[in-house]
Amino acid sequence: MGTIHDRMAEDLRLKNYAPGTQAQYLRCVDRFVAFFDRTPARLSPANIRSFFVHLTDKEKAPPTRVKMHVASVRFLYKVTLRRPKAVANLLLPKVPHPLPDILSRTEVERVLDAVDSFKHRVILMTAYGAGMRIGEACALTTADIDSKRMVIHVRKAKRRRDRYVMLSPVLLNALREYWRQFRPSGAELFPGDKPNTLISHNAVRKALKQALKKIGIKKRVTPHSLRHAFATHLLEDGADIRVIQELLGHGSIRSTARYTHVSTKLITQTPSPLDRVSVNGGGKSA
Repeated sequence: MGTIHDRMAEDLRLKNYAPGTQAQYLRCVDRFVAFFDRTPARLSPANIRSFFVHLTDKEKAPPTRVKMHVASVRFLYKVTLRRPKAVANLLLPKVPHPLPDILSRTEVERVLDAVDSFKHRVILMTAYGAGMRIGEACALTTADIDSKRMVIHVRKAKRRRDRYVMLSPVLLNALREYWRQFRPSGAELFPGDKPNTLISHNAVRKALKQALKKIGIKKRVTPHSLRHAFATHLLEDGADIRVIQELLGHGSIRSTARYTHVSTKLITQTPSPLDRVSVNGGGKSA
């Protein structure tokens, strides 16, 4: 691919895409080009379509993976090659959105208590206490913690947006204890083993997985589940859904509204229409 790969990499940087997105797009396009083994500039719309048919039918790629390849190839042709008509008819697959498993407050407490490493526990407390993505929590700097205003500054999150979230007094105490124990020397609040690096997301995921196994919770739980629990518990406590949207950094209220589907408190407090119908549900007497 050579020059086209380099030009696309430049275009992604100029468009200010997140580093992780840049890497994903380039990997997908490299694979697309390798499938044909010739320059993408000479491919027809039918050629391009054949790659996605192969990806879907032969490789049985999940919809999320196909969607990422579609977005990457669209960027290649629309921006780098300036041939938007070549991808005008590319179809995006429907991606299923199953409802997440939600931890109860008691389960959150048990999970956090079961995390052996205090450093990992504080990171997971941050994810739950402020509704942060695990990448956002791991990337915090000491300057992001504003104890005077009791807020945390989340920088360059999804879609490169900054936002403020609440700083819980309980979380602040945990962060202060973490600081006393670890005394990170650089700007990073949760540094990795090497200088000027961040703690690995996988290390936090592994610590959470071990805690879940220890206490026997069978729900599908990842660090992101703590963000789901944060939103659901706020909603159950009566927080305005618009406020929750801002705290989560959602671009659309529709993303936040999904938590109304998993809040058992809202579900159980909504009366069934059967309650207003007079009918004998006890069966025939003997």
